[in-house]
Amino acid sequence: MNRYLAILIWIASLAGVGAHAQDWAMKSNLLYDATTTLNAGVEVGLAPRWSLDVSGNLNAWTFSEGKRWKHWLVQPEARYWLCDRFAGHFFGAHLLGGQYNFGNLNLPDFLGNKLSNLKDYRYQGWFAGAGVAYGYTWILGKHWSVEAEIGFGWAYTRYDKYRCANCGKKVDSGRHHNYVGPTKAALNLIYVF
Repeated sequence: MNRYLAILIWIASLAGVGAHAQDWAMKSNLLYDATTTLNAGVEVGLAPRWSLDVSGNLNAWTFSEGKRWKHWLVQPEARYWLCDRFAGHFFGAHLLGGQYNFGNLNLPDFLGNKLSNLKDYRYQGWFAGAGVAYGYTWILGKHWSVEAEIGFGWAYTRYDKYRCANCGKKVDSGRHHNYVGPTKAALNLIYVF
């Protein structure tokens, strides 16, 4: 955990070299926090109405009864602010990529994706995609803000399928899937420097 935080601070310090007030921010997505997913983001001002947001997420835990929702995700996003950056409405275009290991979960199907299969099988693979987003940032004080954002896009994934969550023989290899739907949901707590 301390190493993860040190790396994020180092990245943020590189982005802020020569920066003035309100040129960069650090953030945490409270929705990911609620799912025990470690996450952090850095946003850097590029121009009066443009910024670059880069977030990363890691969930390395196996839960009780062999439930598994392990994954890591990196999601850079270019943002265009309708007024001043770090305040008000913005539109974004993002990329996403990472790896996952999901299984032994009782979930309903979602947007044509057979998530109910996660109860009897474990899926391990990688994904990459892109999307667009809309968000709004509320200023709470000189340094603190709250941001809500929703994104929609496409992701391509390749995976291997295993018979059960903890063990089991590989039953399928090299499968792929195209997903179209929500690609980002955030309720960020932000500290602006």
